[in-house]
Amino acid sequence: MADFPNLSRRGFLNRSAAVGGLLVVPGLLSACSKTDAGSADGAGALDKLRKQGFVRVAYANEAPYGYLEGKQLKGEAPTLHREIFKALGVDELKPTLSEWDGLIPGLQAGKYDVVSAGMAITPERCANALFSEPEFISPTALMVRKGNPRKVTDLASAKAAGITVGVMSGAVEAKYAQGAGIPEGRIKTLQKPQDGADAVKGGRIDAFLLTGISLRWLAKTNPDTEVTDAFLPELDGTKQYSPGGAVFRKGNEELRDAFNRELKKIVADRSRYVGLLQEYGFGATELPPATLKTADLCKG
Repeated sequence: MADFPNLSRRGFLNRSAAVGGLLVVPGLLSACSKTDAGSADGAGALDKLRKQGFVRVAYANEAPYGYLEGKQLKGEAPTLHREIFKALGVDELKPTLSEWDGLIPGLQAGKYDVVSAGMAITPERCANALFSEPEFISPTALMVRKGNPRKVTDLASAKAAGITVGVMSGAVEAKYAQGAGIPEGRIKTLQKPQDGADAVKGGRIDAFLLTGISLRWLAKTNPDTEVTDAFLPELDGTKQYSPGGAVFRKGNEELRDAFNRELKKIVADRSRYVGLLQEYGFGATELPPATLKTADLCKG
């Protein structure tokens, strides 16, 4: 599938090695595939959720995707999923905190019904769970000093300006910068997002390259910076979308399909989508294109 590669920054940063760990212990996954007596599974999953009045969701406490603030579950995924499940007749999300690498095993073990964590859709994960259609894409952006003194807007302009760009260690943005022709000596590696913001403010780098979602969230606590409009980087001429979605247990296809029907209504209504998620740094640039399909993403 040439148009929609499976590389995902969030896959790199959020212990994607754990997915590999899942794949090397197939016996354990098979053992975990049976759900407990209290889980909603099979064709009657949605009916069961309606009767009990809640859906059990897992989150990894990662802002702005899914996190607990006080006693309230917030973020892109819970906000969107709450809206969808209310439309399906299920009024409450009952949250369970999980480590990132335990999200899919916990789903398979029947500890919850849906993963609400903004998880990237990759073929490896599709082998072990069901994904909704994309809830969002993750266009890239640049964090710069207030006023954008070098007037950069994307990687092409960054290359032309000869600036120094910061990227996260182990993240795919380094490949984006290299693919745009930025010299290795002008690509600086940082360990965490705040390090990137600090390097921009301190003049050690001219711009910090990350998803627009993450940078807009980071800018809230770094007022001396600003974030460029988001753009889609390319590798070998292929646009990089990095989409994410809700995750369901295998066997819950009917529940996933019902979810997708309501999701489609929201992503087809730009103002509704933005109104729901702009608090978390998601805007029209994060709306997934209609041609971007999970079935294609799962093929790789």
